[in-house]
Amino acid sequence: MRSLTLFILAIVGSLVLAAVLTYPLYVVIHPLQPVWRFDKIATRLFQLLALFAVLIIVKKRALTTRHAWGYGTHKVLWRKQALWGVLVGIASMLPISLAMDLLGIRTVSPMLDSSQLLHALLAGLGSGLAVGFLEETFFRGLMQGAVLAESKKPWVSLLLISLIYASLHFLARVRIPAEAVTWHSGLDLLAGVAAQFATPSTILDAFLSLTAVGMFLGLITQWSGSIAWAVGLHAGWVMMMRTTIGITTLESHTPHRWLVSQSDGYTGWLVLSWTILLTLALIVSRRRLISVHPSRH
Repeated sequence: MRSLTLFILAIVGSLVLAAVLTYPLYVVIHPLQPVWRFDKIATRLFQLLALFAVLIIVKKRALTTRHAWGYGTHKVLWRKQALWGVLVGIASMLPISLAMDLLGIRTVSPMLDSSQLLHALLAGLGSGLAVGFLEETFFRGLMQGAVLAESKKPWVSLLLISLIYASLHFLARVRIPAEAVTWHSGLDLLAGVAAQFATPSTILDAFLSLTAVGMFLGLITQWSGSIAWAVGLHAGWVMMMRTTIGITTLESHTPHRWLVSQSDGYTGWLVLSWTILLTLALIVSRRRLISVHPSRH
């Protein structure tokens, strides 16, 4: 799978280069913007470098058509599917947020009012749309499309892409305070990310739930012929997650706390179980839910 190898090299190369270049960039930026954390600058630099690397792959592999980016269906149909995806995403993740409240895992702030709720909803929607478009265009559009076009084992390819997708979510979860920043902090950041995977018990629940989410989005993209459903669903899920986190407090002493990951306070065994059920429902009823396409290429 040559395309998958190229994407992995682009990701790894961008990570290493960002680790080396973040400190000199931080020295320039920090006096101007002291609130910008070192790890946040490193994450943004990695994303920028990865973008350039992906553009090189796009040119090298001739991934220049709308189909190659996941936007191959008619514009009206694409927008309709994306809109339905947002609504289904919100409706399908709402039970998880309600379950967290009922189980006492997350409790709604007693000071919450309508304006704060509206602000949390709009902020969640904005974040969801940004994440949905960016991540789905890269993972389920460019990467999945290019890899599956070469693959003889699509399920294996979908799983590999989902594992990469899940892994990258842990890059921004290592914090380096300003007083601890040194010339080798970029390498320390990479070491911190590696340390998370060296002690998998701390992230296993979140990692598996994100992998399951990646598989679900990969399947619906492959069967529908575009990333429209995936973009909408992803946006709706992120909206519910961010809104829930924004208006609730995570309770540390509840007996059901283990259902939610300590890494982000939302994903975990509860989300994993629910995503598996949603995936089984998708597999059983896909012909009634979406238009089936054998391939996008």
